[in-house]
This record gives sequence, structure tokens and C-alpha cells, in this order.
Amino acid sequence: MPKALCLTSLAVAVVIVLLFLTDLIMGFAGMTASSPLRGASMLMDVAFVVIGIAIAVMSWTTYREQG
Repeated sequence: MPKALCLTSLAVAVVIVLLFLTDLIMGFAGMTASSPLRGASMLMDVAFVVIGIAIAVMSWTTYREQG
């Protein structure tokens, strides 16, 4: 069961990173009308990308430790 939770949190973290990274890139490209979150806040996008990467790293590390 713990391995399944690690993989689930890893998958959620990847989805969060992709969503906010897409919003950030489309905001820089000037396509805010078609971005997923309409380019609400670049600071929020950067923060969620960094936090999502941190959660993904922690999930992967924990998964590997469970052997």
C-alpha cells in the first residue's frame, strides 16, 4: 500500500507541474487567453512548479527507499 501512495503522489505532482508550467509558458508567449489558468499569476505558477518538483522528488526518493 505505501508504494501505491508514493506512485499516486508522484503522478499528482507531475500533473501539477505540467499544468502550471504550461500556464507559465503560455503566459510568457502571450497566449493567456488559451492557457489553462488564463495566466492568473506568474508568481503562483513558479511557486507551484517548484513545489510540484519538490513533491515529485520526495515521492520518488521514498518509493526507492521502500525497495
